[in-house]
Amino acid sequence: MAKKAQDYRQLDDARLDHEINEAYRALFTLRFQHASRQLENYRALREARRTIARLRTIKRERQLAALAKQEKAHG
Repeated sequence: MAKKAQDYRQLDDARLDHEINEAYRALFTLRFQHASRQLENYRALREARRTIARLRTIKRERQLAALAKQEKAHG
């Protein structure tokens, strides 16, 4: 079952990075299964890509928030 964005937002930065790495690893596995015609659930590829996008979006939101906070402190 796929997690929602709010579940991922509760993770700290290190755990978020770990989840991103695991999602890329899962996508690689799914692509390999697809290429060797062993993949049964083709929708899993779509879900894996969306999970990666969701995780990277949250990471980018945090980066932008940190930059805004830094500029506000210096400006």
